[in-house]
Amino acid sequence: MPYTLKPEQGFTVDADNTEYLGGHVDTGDRWVLNFGPQHPATHTTLRLVLELDGERIARCTPHIGYLHSGFEKLGEHLDYNQYVSITSRMNYLSSISNNICWHHAIEKLLGIEINARCKVLRTIMAEIGRIQDHLLCIGAAALDLGAFTGFLYAFNSREASYDIYDYIAGQRYHPDWTRVGGLMQDLPDEEQFKRIIKNFLYNDVLKAVGDLESLVLRNRIFMDRTQGIGIISGDEATAWSMSGPLARASGVKRDLRKDMPYLCYADNWDGEGAEAVKFSVPIAQDGDVYSRFLVRAEEIKQAVKIIEQLIDNIPGGSPNVGVDSKAVKPPKGEVYGSIEGLIQHFELIMTNRGWEVPVGEVYGAHETSNGELGFYVVADGTSRAFRARTRPPSFINYQVIAKLLEGHMLADTVAVLGSLNVVAAELDR
Repeated sequence: MPYTLKPEQGFTVDADNTEYLGGHVDTGDRWVLNFGPQHPATHTTLRLVLELDGERIARCTPHIGYLHSGFEKLGEHLDYNQYVSITSRMNYLSSISNNICWHHAIEKLLGIEINARCKVLRTIMAEIGRIQDHLLCIGAAALDLGAFTGFLYAFNSREASYDIYDYIAGQRYHPDWTRVGGLMQDLPDEEQFKRIIKNFLYNDVLKAVGDLESLVLRNRIFMDRTQGIGIISGDEATAWSMSGPLARASGVKRDLRKDMPYLCYADNWDGEGAEAVKFSVPIAQDGDVYSRFLVRAEEIKQAVKIIEQLIDNIPGGSPNVGVDSKAVKPPKGEVYGSIEGLIQHFELIMTNRGWEVPVGEVYGAHETSNGELGFYVVADGTSRAFRARTRPPSFINYQVIAKLLEGHMLADTVAVLGSLNVVAAELDR
């Protein structure tokens, strides 16, 4: 028992179990404080049990699992297209990136090579997802530290990205946009899509980044609250298997778009000798909270450059592989207008029919906004995965939270946590 209640004496504390007690418990010179799981700065349901020596954190014990939803188990009961809706809900800050990564793994399993049009559209939307995630991360961190105005600038621009989701998929928050071998549907109007993207980049994103740099990143108070806080070296980041902006802020030059290129990040992505898109990988050396936000701001600018190289060079044709494929659903027009399309549709969705998947296993990974997101899929020959394991960057990166916090002040907790950009749904799965 963590304590024994005695009416005449109050209660006595077992020192070994104080971390599980709620509220404030006096353990001599130290206090035990629960930070979360309902603290607004956690944004979701993270819990940190902090042992305080005055205002300084002597010990940090993270507790996870409050948002566990059984996402990986659901992967064993949903087919390879249905599961895309689950991936959207893992990281709802840039859900379309999860969609793209999931079907990248499945297409690798099936040996499907998507066409050039699909690669371009997926690359564009993957960078849109990176932009919207980084905008919210910087803006929310400013809000947590007391700078409300910066949050409004970031969120106003991020809101425009939902209009893009709505245009291409009919849903603003969870687009569930990709399908095995292609997309849920082609662009409603390609020229209108180009105008929407360009307006988003030049009238929203670049302006928001400039505003955030002026109002937040060059703000003296923000700099004092984030510089020299939560430092981790490059060697330590590598030892902890960290990835994404967190690792690159510590000098680790690792980006899957360069190291294991895919989509338009790879040479000859169109099969006709096209060069990979050109961009720089932002690297910082200090490894502190401030460096992580600087890396994210620069990644937004690089994402704009990537989209600029592709938006006026979208190949024609259908975004899906051939309609006679045994892996791709036919267009709705063919389902309703031809017996062949109707038969193919039902062959793919009927129980105990579906995809002819080879028995085997595959790992597919993408460089998402928080780092390396990977899906390890084990197939047993049926239309559903035998195992759908997720490598979530939030889970890997969150391991280091105790090291980053211990020795710092209680007020630094918010800054460090915001720099990790942990998404609890992805963390707990």
